[in-house]
Amino acid sequence: MFKEFKKMIFMAKLTYKYINIFEKTYCHPFISFKSAYKQLSCDRQSFSTKMLEYLNIEVEIIGEVPKQNKVLYAINHRSLLDIIVMESIFKKYNKNGAWIAKKELFDAFYGNFFKYSACISVDLETGKGLLKFFKEIKKTLSKIDDFNIYIFPEGQRNKEKDILKFQSGAQKIAKANKLDIAPVFINDTLEDVFKNAPYKEARVVKVHIGNLVKHESLEDDYITFMNEAKG
Repeated sequence: MFKEFKKMIFMAKLTYKYINIFEKTYCHPFISFKSAYKQLSCDRQSFSTKMLEYLNIEVEIIGEVPKQNKVLYAINHRSLLDIIVMESIFKKYNKNGAWIAKKELFDAFYGNFFKYSACISVDLETGKGLLKFFKEIKKTLSKIDDFNIYIFPEGQRNKEKDILKFQSGAQKIAKANKLDIAPVFINDTLEDVFKNAPYKEARVVKVHIGNLVKHESLEDDYITFMNEAKG
């Protein structure tokens, strides 16, 4: 119980600290659009590194992170720790980008974390909201030459063993912006990994990254890739 309490206190303090760091960049009156996104990517990666160090979790990459940019990373989703693990990988490979997140996350009590860290909000309830979302992505990709998109194509956290049916968002974003897709499979249930952290001895999480695929066959290609990763 005390271990869990200490973990929650550490997370709360670190999150509050970084919300303030994010906000300074997000609200800076003179920083350029491109510089802001790059700085916020670096800040998210710094937050994630500190979190994993405290939890004593290490990340093993199986496969290769694409050298090119303007890639959509399609990632399975079981825990908020998924973002932290992926950001540690993006730091190692000097990747800059933004997460796609549902609008309701921005309205939650921790919403400022998503807002100020340059996540891109999508309102699935209205056509106007979707139009604004696609315009924002196109604008961002046009202004930042090394930008990437990070998305959970299942659309929600999955508590099942197999992946949920993909929603259409990842395919539509990739098609509209002519993006290749990097399938990513986190071969662990990070909800359980997080629950038992921090660890006395380093806990290794394996992340599989597949070859680039096209939007037309995303779900089928992802399932094939995932099954191969599972062995």
